[in-house]
Amino acid sequence: MDEKSFAERLCQLRVQKAVSARDMSLSIGQNPGYINSIETGKALPSMSNFFYICNYLDITPMDFFDYDAVQPRDLNHINSELKNLSESQFNSIKVIIEELARLNRG
Repeated sequence: MDEKSFAERLCQLRVQKAVSARDMSLSIGQNPGYINSIETGKALPSMSNFFYICNYLDITPMDFFDYDAVQPRDLNHINSELKNLSESQFNSIKVIIEELARLNRG
């Protein structure tokens, strides 16, 4: 991942959370232009600030780099809920997902 990809991913995830760059910057204890400077490619976060960013976005660092996960917060929530289902309920959901995936493939 290069700086441009990092910046684009951060912007995508921030917009999904419906928060401004300024508000996010202040919420993680940084100056008002901090997130904007990352998203415009002028800076990269330190490792500790990257973890603060992920925590703020309610995602894991792995989720951040998973470009196929368009809505990682929702996926994490769904995964958590799936763990609470009975085997029968889980299998019903599995069938639905498999059918939707089959339809999506064509």
